[in-house]
Amino acid sequence: QVHLVESGGGLVQAGASLRLSCAASVRPFSAYYMAWFRQAPGKEREFVAAINWRGNSIEYGDPVKGRFTISRDNAGNTVYLQMTSLKPEDTAAYYCAARLNSGQGVSDVARATAIDYWGQGIQVTVSL
Repeated sequence: QVHLVESGGGLVQAGASLRLSCAASVRPFSAYYMAWFRQAPGKEREFVAAINWRGNSIEYGDPVKGRFTISRDNAGNTVYLQMTSLKPEDTAAYYCAARLNSGQGVSDVARATAIDYWGQGIQVTVSL
């Protein structure tokens, strides 16, 4: 049974920072690309960031480039999303995601249809 459990969400003011964590039970963790997506009410699920096993191949969605940082702790089977300079338009449910390494590169993880496992999601709300 695969579990991805997000934590760290909440309500913050614009300009604040927040760090999301995702504890993953996928095994072996090294075989998976890890990613974050988000979905706002009435909108499609949107790619946020993805990272490979070594952490040396990373991609970000355009709306978060320069503000968000994805990282992973392979010993702890955890992936993080550090969010800075948060804006009201970042308000969404954030989902941790895992995809078995396809050999296609981390850009292959940017499609929601490519994901093998999803977390339950955690709400991030940014107020003015």
